[in-house]
This record gives sequence, C-alpha cells and structure tokens, in this order.
Amino acid sequence: MSLAVNASHPGGVTVRVIEYRVAGGEVIRLLTDLTHIEAYPAAELAALYYERWEAESAHRQVKTFQRGSAQVLPSTAPALACKEVWAHLEVHHCLNRIIVRVAGGERIDPDRISFVKVLKHVRRSVVNQAKDAMSTLGSFLAMLEAKVRRKLGSGPRRHRAAPRVLKRPDSKYSPAIKKRQHDPPAASRPTSSP
Repeated sequence: MSLAVNASHPGGVTVRVIEYRVAGGEVIRLLTDLTHIEAYPAAELAALYYERWEAESAHRQVKTFQRGSAQVLPSTAPALACKEVWAHLEVHHCLNRIIVRVAGGERIDPDRISFVKVLKHVRRSVVNQAKDAMSTLGSFLAMLEAKVRRKLGSGPRRHRAAPRVLKRPDSKYSPAIKKRQHDPPAASRPTSSP
C-alpha cells in the first residue's frame, strides 16, 4: 500500500508512506520523498530498502569483525590513517570476492554466507602460510649468511681514503664550498700536540 502525505507546515516535506510485510512478519512502514508512483513502484522501493541495510552490515563487518570492536587506527598522521582505511577496505573487498565466488558456485545468495566464518578461515590460512614462509625465509637467510661468511675471507673492508664532498655544489665560486672541497676531513687532519 502506498499513500502520499502532504506537508502540514510551511517548508515541510511531502512524503509517501509504503506499508509492506516481509515473509508474513510485522508491518514495515517506509517513508520516502519519492512520491511519483509510476517512476518509483512501491515493491521496488521496499526491496531497495532491505538492500540498503546490507550496506550497514558491510560497515559493521569492517568496523567490528575485521578491524576489531575496540581497536583504533594506530596512525598518527591523517595520510597514514587514510592508507590504513584503504587497506581495511581492500581486505574487505577481497573477502567479499571470495564470498561472491563461493555463492556463484553454489548458486546461493551471497548474503547467506557468513562473513565472520570466511574471515576466520582466511586468517587461519594466512597465519599458517606465514609459518611456512618464516621457515622458508629462515633457510633462505641461513644460505645468504653462509655466502656472506665465505666472502669475509677476503679481508676486512678498507677505510675511506677520500673525504666526502658535495657532488654538485650550489655554486662553484662559493668560498664555503671551495673550502670544504679542498680541506681534508677533520678526522684526518693532524692535531698539534703541546
């Protein structure tokens, strides 16, 4: 049922009330300012209103389940906080892609697959892969260490012989730059003994 209600005071908004039931449950009343009945059929608006709550569920998935309910972003700068938010959104997108693929393969509505269960399975898989990667990384680093040790037999690294100088001075006529280019470094200057 759809009913238009006119504004009762100056500057008020004319609204349309749409009443419907979901699966024989309680009566839901949707108020909207989309009053054109042919352009915006009541059944479509009722279905869209239900889907609108799916967006709220997505916010909850990121804020409560994925990030953690009492967690705050640890970034101290706005730019870093933006990067963290984007990272959370990308992880959420990837998890939902998994859900959509599974739902497509099983021919079910993606809303019927638990986000929390998918998140837990993915976390476990990532942790297990990290363990495997750490053992692989450990053996790789051991191999690199052995190679570096073999190279140490050629003797210690020689000390710097040339002083550090500016490669491109601002002006080659500047007295301070000329003095720095021609004076030996302070460590190699002879010290006068009393």
